[in-house]
Amino acid sequence: MELVEESQASAALRALPSVDEVLRSEAADEWLAHLPRNRVADLVRDAIAELRVQVLSGLPAWEITPLDEVKAHVDRTVRLLRRNSLRPVINASGVILHTNLGRAPLSSLAIQAVIETSGKYTNLEYDLGTGARGKRDMHCGRLLENLLGAPAIVVNNNAAAIFLALHELARDGEVIVSRGELVEIGDGFRIPDILEASGATLREVGATNRTRAEDYRRAIGPETKALLRIHPSNFRQIGFTGKPSLVELVELARSKSIPLIEDLGSGCLVDLNQEGIEDEPPVRESLDAGAGIVTFSGDKLLGGPQAGIIAGDSGLVARIRRNPLFRALRVDKLTLAALEATLRSYLADREDEIPALGLMRVPASHINSRAKRLARRLAMLRVPDIEVVASESLLGGGSTPMHSLPSTAVAITPPEGMTAQGLEVKLRSDDPAVVARIEKNRLLLDLRTVFETEEDALLAAVVRAMGQSG
Repeated sequence: MELVEESQASAALRALPSVDEVLRSEAADEWLAHLPRNRVADLVRDAIAELRVQVLSGLPAWEITPLDEVKAHVDRTVRLLRRNSLRPVINASGVILHTNLGRAPLSSLAIQAVIETSGKYTNLEYDLGTGARGKRDMHCGRLLENLLGAPAIVVNNNAAAIFLALHELARDGEVIVSRGELVEIGDGFRIPDILEASGATLREVGATNRTRAEDYRRAIGPETKALLRIHPSNFRQIGFTGKPSLVELVELARSKSIPLIEDLGSGCLVDLNQEGIEDEPPVRESLDAGAGIVTFSGDKLLGGPQAGIIAGDSGLVARIRRNPLFRALRVDKLTLAALEATLRSYLADREDEIPALGLMRVPASHINSRAKRLARRLAMLRVPDIEVVASESLLGGGSTPMHSLPSTAVAITPPEGMTAQGLEVKLRSDDPAVVARIEKNRLLLDLRTVFETEEDALLAAVVRAMGQSG
């Protein structure tokens, strides 16, 4: 029996094609039109080596010829190499600041600023007035100070912002924080881990659900270097809860001559109460109330590129900027260009230019009209079992976790032989990919997060996924 198996394996190995044989095939002409010969040859060798491992592992024999197996393997690889891994998707999930989809889409002004600065030399760290070396902070610094009433610097994200602030202001000392605020902020990153990495010692006070100002006061000692307050932008406690106000903590910090650091997370620059979004205080309110340092994100409610912003007392901000780690966490020219353009929209009171805020402010009635129009167009193309249904869109991105906005979705019930999960896979495997959600075995396309310019592409993607023509 072993001799037979060895004989079969030997025969299978002998059947494997040579690299030259594969390169002489017609399929190779297509690969060589896009990649140099030596790179294609390496891909062929890898494919043959993989088949050899399969044979020696005793896996079942291939269903087609070894030559065709190799060609199919190389063809898939070449297609993947030719295609950008990072690419646009149509967000029909209804989540506005979808962390996995890049959070806030940039405004047209921010995109234009990136285009203008990306392909040319810039004055990133060059003072055009003096001809001497300049600081990259100045490009957004003046705008942030005008909007916030306090100096500010920019790093690569909010986790870096809070880390850097703690590393400079509380390293080798204690930071007092409420137990109820020691949360996980996404992808396994937890506030206690960031605190420890910064070199500060965590001092927990209060209970999980209730903390009082007196808890902070009793915990302050000779090793205390800062108080930390974390705004619940991506978590919420309900029921028997309580915590001291910002004013109480500011007064306590001042009386003890230590800074209060507030992590606001979402980076709201305007009052969104009119949009029905509560409990997201504008950053300036915290600064005006006396917080020594406030950190927040650039790509959440601010609506710009991924960034972390550190604002507050001029002396504290200057100290943080001088920290050697600031250079390691700084942002590049493309981020600064996009952020600067986004901030100018705020400065001009034209927040609707910022897509994230614009999507929040679209009237539910307008989304309903769009959904009905899309449903009619799909019905004309004979896509069956379509229904326009009420939906709830989420802000997402670690912002106001319990708040939703009224929306409308097009619900598709898959025909016999197809599941909602199968339809969802087809849509996100298409180009452009469509990300939707499933509820009660129906696929929902929430129109709040689909730009009107994407409706034709969305329509075509659904028709392809359903296997219809037209």
